[in-house]
Amino acid sequence: MALNKAQKQKILDDLRDKVARQKAIVLVGITGLKVKDVSRLRKKLKAMEGNFKVFKKTLAEIVFKENKMEFDKRKFKEEVGLVFGFKDEISPFRTVYQFSRENDKLKILGGFLENKFKEKEEAIVLAQLPAKEELLAKLVGSLNAPISGLVNVLQGNIKGLVFALSSIKKQN
Repeated sequence: MALNKAQKQKILDDLRDKVARQKAIVLVGITGLKVKDVSRLRKKLKAMEGNFKVFKKTLAEIVFKENKMEFDKRKFKEEVGLVFGFKDEISPFRTVYQFSRENDKLKILGGFLENKFKEKEEAIVLAQLPAKEELLAKLVGSLNAPISGLVNVLQGNIKGLVFALSSIKKQN
């Protein structure tokens, strides 16, 4: 069904709003995806403060060019959905990647991070990065390791001294 000019303008305004608020956008191929699968994806994205929308590629191209984001609609042959991440940059990539492993109809086509287009391979690498909390835990562990080692070494000297004194005491 063809859209009239007012409907297209409303869709463009919605897309402009989402692009202005986004921290990351993942482009996904949705050809052959069932409605129940799309609903499951939307629920997962909503939980991480994301959003999934399907737009005509021409309308998406207009808004992306307004925001100086490279997008060539001819590069994508299938239907394209846009996953917006509003909370952080990596979680939309991770959520879509995990969902695409469960459902082979959903294909990651690329994405935008800091308004620069990332190819499919780069998007998958971003999706496989550890979570922020996990990275912080590793950092704390790395910073704590030298101090723990020093404490263990110092305790070893004290334990050795106590052992030597106790063996001397037993001999007397």
